[in-house]
Formats: sequence, C-alpha cells, structure tokens
Amino acid sequence: MAAAAGSSSAAGSNHSLLSLNPKPLCCPQGGFFYAEIRHTYAGGQTNRLGYGVRPPVWYSFPMTQYPHGMLVTRTHDEEARQAYAMAIRKHLAANVAGGNRTAYAVQVEPPFVKAHGHKPKDRHEVREVMTKNGYYQFYSAMQRHTQEMTFDSVIDSVERQLPALIDRAKALDGKAGGSLKLNPALEIPSYHTAYDIHLQPGAYHSEFTAGDVFAGALYDRATYLYAMGNLGPMMELFGRSLIAYYKKLVPDAAPKRILDVGCTVGHSTLAWKRAFPDAEVYAIDVAAPCLRYGHARAEAMGVAVHFSQQNGEHTDFPDGFFDVVCSHIIMHETSTRAAPRIFGESRRILAPGGTMLHMDNPRLGELSPIDGFLAEWEVTNNNEHFGGTYRAADLAALGRAGGWPADQVVFDFVPLEMPPKVMNYTTKAVQFPCVTARKDVAVAKLAAE
Repeated sequence: MAAAAGSSSAAGSNHSLLSLNPKPLCCPQGGFFYAEIRHTYAGGQTNRLGYGVRPPVWYSFPMTQYPHGMLVTRTHDEEARQAYAMAIRKHLAANVAGGNRTAYAVQVEPPFVKAHGHKPKDRHEVREVMTKNGYYQFYSAMQRHTQEMTFDSVIDSVERQLPALIDRAKALDGKAGGSLKLNPALEIPSYHTAYDIHLQPGAYHSEFTAGDVFAGALYDRATYLYAMGNLGPMMELFGRSLIAYYKKLVPDAAPKRILDVGCTVGHSTLAWKRAFPDAEVYAIDVAAPCLRYGHARAEAMGVAVHFSQQNGEHTDFPDGFFDVVCSHIIMHETSTRAAPRIFGESRRILAPGGTMLHMDNPRLGELSPIDGFLAEWEVTNNNEHFGGTYRAADLAALGRAGGWPADQVVFDFVPLEMPPKVMNYTTKAVQFPCVTARKDVAVAKLAAE
C-alpha cells in the first residue's frame, strides 16, 4: 500500500516496493506477539523482518495489531486511511509537540516574567498565556482533528461489517469457557452519559441494534491507532506492567480470583489470565456493547474470562471473593464521588491479604508547569473532564476516604514494562500512578520517591 511504500523509502531503501505482507506467527517472543514482514521489490528481491512489540518506527503501521477473530478487516482504502491517521499522530507527537516548549521558552515565558516578576508557578498559570500562543493553537487544533480523524477512519470499517460482527460474537459464545452476563436495568452513571469520552461517537455505552458490538469494535481498532501501536499488538502493555508490579509487591502471589474494573473490551484483562492461568478472571464494565465485543474477542483468542455488566461502585460479588481487584487507566473517567466508592467496594470484595491496584494516567502536579500543561491536553480537549482533578488528587487520601486504613493504602508508581519512545502529549511519563492497597496487611511503596 502507498503509505507502507513511503515508509520503506524513509528507511533508506533504494528499491521500489511492490508489496508489504504481514504474516502473523502465533508464537510469543518474550511474551509478546511476534510477526514477520515480507517485502517484495521490483527485480524479485524479497527481504524478511521479524519483530515483536518494538519494530522500527517506520514499521509501526495499523496492520501490526493482532488479527483476532473479532477485529474489523479493512479494505485497501480503509487501511490506507487508518495508516495515515496513526502516522499523523506520530508526526505530531515526535516532531510538533516539542515545539511547544520552544514557543513557551521564547515567546510566552519572557513576557510573563516581565509582567509578573516571576515565572508561571503551575500549569494553570501556563494555560492562561499558552493558549493564546499561535504555535500552540495550531498544534492543539491539529491534535483535536487527528483524534476525530482516528474514529472517522475506523467507523466505515465497523459499520460495513456490523451485522457480521454481531453474528460472529454470538457464534463465539462459549468457545473458550468464558461467560457474559448483562444487566439491561443497570443505570449508566452520569460521568459516562454526559459526554462522548475521548470523542468516541456515542461513547462506550450507546446501543443502536440488538446484540450491538459497535462501540467495542470501534474502540478496539481506534485505540490501537490512538496509542500509535505503543500498547503492543495485543494491547496488553498496561496489564503486563501492572502484573509485573504486582509480582514484586506480592512475590509469592497465586491469586485464585481476579477482577478487572472498567475493563472496556478486556485489553488488559486477558494479560492477567495469561499470567495466572489457574485463576478465575472476572471483568466488569457499565457498557454492554463493549462487554459483548470483549467477551467475543476473548473467546476468539482462547482466553476464558467472565464478563458482567456492573458498576464498580457497587457490585453483586460477595464479601471477600477476590484476591486481586484492579483497573487500568479508568479511574480518571469516573468522578469525585465515585472514586472513593470504587476503592471502598474493592476493599469489601477482597479477601484478607488481597490486593487492590488501580493504575491511571501520569500525574500532572509532579511535572514542570509547561509539561503539566501539555500533559493535561486531554482534560480540556478530549472529554476527560475529571482527569485533571484525579491526576492532581491525593490518591492515598481518596483510598482512605473509601475506608482503607492509612497503613494499608499508598500512592505508588508502576513502571511501564516497555516505555514508548514517543507518547501522545508528553514524553515525560514512563511511570503510571497507582493506588495500591492490601486488605489487613501493611503496605509500603515500591517506587523510589
């Protein structure tokens, strides 16, 4: 395809690229999906490249997402459009975003110092002046446009295949031993219904037809593009990173039951089942279309997970049922009232000695004023309105507000297993904050201060 051919040229090839064929190999290399790329050039020369989760940047095209049985297929034009959407995101992140710091240092900070006698002391003061800067305005407009473009590039693929995807989800039910339980009477919390989170059209919970999986299918593909491939072909980076942290926190861990709160389509959930194959793994979310899709995806990938439609603030699980209750980058999508309730509910359903792990997006206050401002772009531009509050909150205090004793809950950091070289909005975050707690066990931070 044209985008791939251009990428080959960027890599220094002197040949004319005729084809670029991804060949998925279902064998893990260090636990990551492994793939083989074959290039065929004019003249008959064929080169082969094998890679795991970290191919050269010019190979990180959308086709590297693991082709599980529920993933939407793409026509040539759809593939090219999606490749462009991800490529422009990478360009903004790698080549444009950094210019904001130069604009700030040269055009914004000096006049501020002259007017006020001091540099901006926090991201809020930076926002007052930086949002008036032409370079930042251009960058922000482009960033917003690429977010909308990402979903637009995937919607056609999903709409075209929706009836087939619904039928496929029904056919996959029970293939791997997992389960799905929906609750049509569940009240969807207002922090989900008030706006389209991440600008995903219809958000995650909207249903338009019987057995709808639209929101899940859209989220799965669009999130791969949004993350620029950084989460890996199976989208498990956050899950794998939190598991590695958990194993250090509890070296002899052998959990019997694990719950993933706010699982969406189960990207991180499946990593827990692979890490602890003898455990029963459960996953809850309020969005039925995502749960239907996530259940079918797990079944297609041969992973048994028990999905159910529930609100993490109050579940139907019995007291002391789980050994691990966790979440992956979901708490900032809740609310000031909901967060302590989720922490309290996690405590109720944990067995004595059980572990709570709620990992979320990078902090804001610990960054420099300009980096904190850039890192919170999603808060004001991408419908993550609670994100600014949560990412600056005293997370241990929120845990205590949920009923955790002070010696059993800490605010810690989880290092990413394979930190990306280029991230959306900021490259300063390779550790993600986590509310860590152990029921009836004193807990200490693992990360260095």
